[in-house]
Amino acid sequence: MILQIDSLELYYGDAQALDDISLGAEEGELIAIVGANGAGKSSLIRTIAGIETPRAGRIAFRGRDITGLPSYRICNLGIGQVAEGRQIFPSLTVEENLQMGALLPRARGAMADTMREVFAMFPRLEERRGQAAGTMSGGEQQMLAIGRCLMGKPELIMFDEPSLGLAPALVQELFRAIRALNQRGLTVLLVEQNVVASLKLAARAYVLENGRIVMAGTGADLLADDGVRQAYLGVG
Repeated sequence: MILQIDSLELYYGDAQALDDISLGAEEGELIAIVGANGAGKSSLIRTIAGIETPRAGRIAFRGRDITGLPSYRICNLGIGQVAEGRQIFPSLTVEENLQMGALLPRARGAMADTMREVFAMFPRLEERRGQAAGTMSGGEQQMLAIGRCLMGKPELIMFDEPSLGLAPALVQELFRAIRALNQRGLTVLLVEQNVVASLKLAARAYVLENGRIVMAGTGADLLADDGVRQAYLGVG
């Protein structure tokens, strides 16, 4: 088990965001986390990443307790995050953004090789390597956000709403890229508003409601479940 979460609880002041969350991911799995807005999906990602500190529970990565560690240490252990809203450095060039992603001690020595791999995966980034990132399209900026995360040499990569704001054609390209990364052996935790696409990709999935896991199973099983179809797909 590369990631194991047990009885996780998170509060923002007196408001509980995560309530007794337990889940796990095996090496090389693609796990989807689905649910309505405000269900706690992004809070879960942020807590795993060390951005939020849980009140109770345990997070283990490769058997090591990482609960409450600062985010830079969690990144250097091999957990990467593609945050909601991309959060690139708009005034820096594409190449400079990618170099920023390789500043982790685990990644510095492999910067040149990793950048070649990122450019092979996203040729448009190589074409625009000297361009200011803020002048690119939304889809190109999302590619850059993924590329910058890959520069840190993650073993587990977490996506938080990666298709948000993208045109439908670009969404398909994005999901192809996520599938390709998973097929290369990366473990993926995918939080995504596009329930159908994420469940089709996922080996396993969890449904969050009001900070609690209310359903879990294979992606295919959840996609066929009448309750999931009614709640998230608008069909019976």
